[in-house]
This record gives sequence, structure tokens and C-alpha cells, in this order.
Amino acid sequence: MIKIGILGYGNLGRGVEAAVKMNSDLELVAVYTRRDPASLKINTEGVEVRPVALLEEGKEEIDVLVICGGSATDLPEMTPKFASLYNVIDSFDTHARIPEHFANVDAAAKKAGKIGIISAGWDPGMFSLNRVYADAVLPCGKAYTFWGKGVSQGHSDAVRRIEGVKDARQYTIPVEAAVDAVRSGSQPELTTRQKHTRLCYVVAEEGADKAAIEKAIVTMPNYFDEYDTTVEFITEEEMKRDHSGLPHGGMVIHSGVTSEGTKHVIEYSLKLDSNPEFTGSVLAACARAAYRMNQEGVCGAKTLFDIAPAYLSAHSADELRAHFL
Repeated sequence: MIKIGILGYGNLGRGVEAAVKMNSDLELVAVYTRRDPASLKINTEGVEVRPVALLEEGKEEIDVLVICGGSATDLPEMTPKFASLYNVIDSFDTHARIPEHFANVDAAAKKAGKIGIISAGWDPGMFSLNRVYADAVLPCGKAYTFWGKGVSQGHSDAVRRIEGVKDARQYTIPVEAAVDAVRSGSQPELTTRQKHTRLCYVVAEEGADKAAIEKAIVTMPNYFDEYDTTVEFITEEEMKRDHSGLPHGGMVIHSGVTSEGTKHVIEYSLKLDSNPEFTGSVLAACARAAYRMNQEGVCGAKTLFDIAPAYLSAHSADELRAHFL
């Protein structure tokens, strides 16, 4: 059994916990938290909730620590710190800072003889793999990534911070005409606005200026100003009834040619009932890979690009060849 520790118990931490239950070779040993452990009730009977201070001593009996923090401030600090003590996994998703994060984790993990798998999930992660596979097979081509329909947690949070907003949920939606154009193999040039729209469901505070809220949303730089955005005001009851989940998904489409006039299209898509549970499942598979690779003496930072598929799978090499090849 591969002994797993989870650091952080928000949506993603619970997603990893659910994934561990689905894998017979993984065992959840402990959940670590910055909160008072006594205040946290987890979904797995008999598993301890421990303070993060115990992790810092470097003596916890875990094979892999899955770090379920935020990319903005948590992971840049936590992942290198704990990679100096344990094999670690994270889902760092600030694309522009991945090279910097990789270097910091790599230095810490190599010094300790540990592995740190970073930026695991579905994008970055599974979508990243498919972009690379498609480009390798069809080098004379172009890749397109569409996200949704699904809830963007970051954009939802940005709307909730607007004065007068009590609650909000933002959905990212691919533009069907753009998807169809890409699937045709015509390799269109598409602007940000042409690829996705945004739909915001908002619960306003009583007496709030709804027109002002809508204007603040559609003109918000870096979030909505480059998109066609629709704002719909709903009640708290409607929000709870219709928008309590965290679905997401999307697709990677790569079109290319192998000779004059011979076109090909590669497509990979995801339709997820729960973004955090699916991401947690990817992290769990990566935990298996981290343990196996470290047992073979491999150390340093890794991404999904560096992991052979067999290391991720619970099946033996014989089973993979017989049933999956």
C-alpha cells in the first residue's frame, strides 16, 4: 500500500480523498491542516487530522504528500518546502510561472532525494499531454483549447468581490461556431472573444444597484472585458438549487496535414461533473507514479511530460500489454 497524506481539506483535498478510496493500492494515512484539527471532520473513518506543524518535522510516515493549496500564494511556498522532506504532488496552474515553480521544486527535491510532481490535473495536466502528443504526431498543424461549459472558480470569486454581490457563479462556454470551424481542419485564426463567452449568475444584496453590478462585471479587466458576457440575476434559492455543483470540462483539438491536401483532426474532450474530484483523481495517479519512480532512485521535479503511462496505472505491465495496448 502506498501511504498518502493530504495537505489542505477544501474542495480539492476532498477530491483527492475520494480518489484514494477508489484505488486499492493507495491508503490515506492523514489529513494535515492549518486549522484546528479538532474542528475538521473528514469523510474517511479512522483517519487522523493532524496539524501542519507535524509535517514540518519531516518524520510523518507517508510515501507521498498531496498538496491541495492555491496557486497564487500557497503552492509556490509549500511545494518546495515539503519537497525537501517528502515526495510531493501539486496542481499548480499559473501557466506563466510554471518554469520558475519547477526550478524551485527541482532544487529542493534533488537535494533531498525526493520527487515533486507539479502542475498535475486536467489543464495543466491531461490537456497538456494531449497537446504534446498531437504536436508530435502532426507537427505541421495547430492546436486549440476550449474550456467549458463549466464553472470558473476564480472568475466566480472575482464577481463575488464586487460591491452589492451576495453570491455568484460564472460559467465559461465555448462558442459552437468556433469549435465547428476548428473541427473542420481549416485552422482558423480566432480571437479570445470568438472562442468563449461568459455567463454570470448573480445573487444581489437587497437594494443593490444591479445595473452598476452588471457594468462592473462586463468591464472587469483581465476577467470579462475581452469576452461577450451575459449577467443574469437570480435568487439565493435558485443559486442553491441550480448552481451548487462544480462541473467543468473542455477539449483540445489539433488539426494538421501530412501532405498537400491531406488533413487530420485529433480531439480530446472532458465532461466533468466535479472539477475537484476529477483533478483529485489525476493527483492520486501521480502519487502512485511518484512513489514508484522514487523507489527506483529518481528524484527532482517532474511534470506529466516526464512520467511514462505505466507508472500512473494501477495495472501491471503484463495487464497493460494484454488489455490496453
